[in-house]
Amino acid sequence: MKEKSNLLSRSTNRRSFLRNGTVAAGAATLGAGLLASRAPVFAQEGREEKSGRLTPGDAALLRFAAAAEILETDFWVQYNELGGIPNTSEVPGGSGNPAYTAALQMLDSDMAQYIHDNTDDEFTHQNFLNAYLVSKGADPVSLEAFRTLPGSTAAGSSGNLRLTNLTQLTLDTSWWTRYRSSTHNPDLDPNFTFPQAIPDLNNGQHTAIPRTDADTSDPNFLQVIANTAGFHFPTIEQGGTSLYPAMAQRATHPEVLRILISIGPTETMHFQTWADKAGNAPQKTAVDPVTGVSVTFPDLNSSPFGGEDFQTNLIMPEPCPFISRKLPPCSVIRPTETKDIAKGVVKFLTDMGLFIGQSPAFFAFMQDLAEDADEARRHR
Repeated sequence: MKEKSNLLSRSTNRRSFLRNGTVAAGAATLGAGLLASRAPVFAQEGREEKSGRLTPGDAALLRFAAAAEILETDFWVQYNELGGIPNTSEVPGGSGNPAYTAALQMLDSDMAQYIHDNTDDEFTHQNFLNAYLVSKGADPVSLEAFRTLPGSTAAGSSGNLRLTNLTQLTLDTSWWTRYRSSTHNPDLDPNFTFPQAIPDLNNGQHTAIPRTDADTSDPNFLQVIANTAGFHFPTIEQGGTSLYPAMAQRATHPEVLRILISIGPTETMHFQTWADKAGNAPQKTAVDPVTGVSVTFPDLNSSPFGGEDFQTNLIMPEPCPFISRKLPPCSVIRPTETKDIAKGVVKFLTDMGLFIGQSPAFFAFMQDLAEDADEARRHR
């Protein structure tokens, strides 16, 4: 009874926040009139939401996806302001930082366009998901109350407050070896440790954007910042690549399933693009003049990597064990295990340092959204 009471209290507090909080950017695009006519109401456990067309589980899945997309949009906007194509009707904010943009272009001459397009995609994802929830009489998600983090003050930044922190990242770059492995799949080998592509990025805290104009004064260090961003892009997008198919396995309504399996592949397109660009990161070593942390970007075509399976232009998933080792290897997204996928994503982003500086209320809110999504069950 005590556990049930705690759960009820947790849900009530979060739902009260959703009802009374600032409307999310995506839902705001619907217009005040529509939002006023569809006051969000939560259903009790086991019953469908107000519209009668979303189960609580389906709504929870879409809310978690919307929150994840709002967070993605926030950090992609920061990248676009400094190194993309800012000040357009699609992706507003910022005016560009020529030095940072040039350093990113060492990975690919089209980096600015790709950053812009990725940012635009995330805007559409957050807007659509919240609009869809509202259209079904379900609560959208807002994180505006948590927009409290200072961003870059370097030339080109809008100076707006942020939800995410791109200046203290610790990156898990094991996706590089995981997608190139022909013998291991984390769904079948949860305890296997895939080697890091850039071990230094997995230790200490690293900035992926110039924090101030001082960070652009040393071309060598600025290139390391750009290289860090180049590996952060696919690190993030491979998370979405796994999240959507994992959540889709829990969806009940065919339309919710359609949404999840339609947005998910765009995350995979992003991941494949950025995985290709990361392989072009110039070999560099630099010490952060602020933190004293050193990072080296090695030649990834040489030992301990290199060879047919690890050449840097290999961007197709290597066939690996799938479902059972009694079956032939298959080229697949991995992992796609659905158990605790949402909580796993929150932990992954937290461990990355993306939320350094956020409030305890933010972490509690995200954990609640994740728990609701992980409790979703497909009803036949």
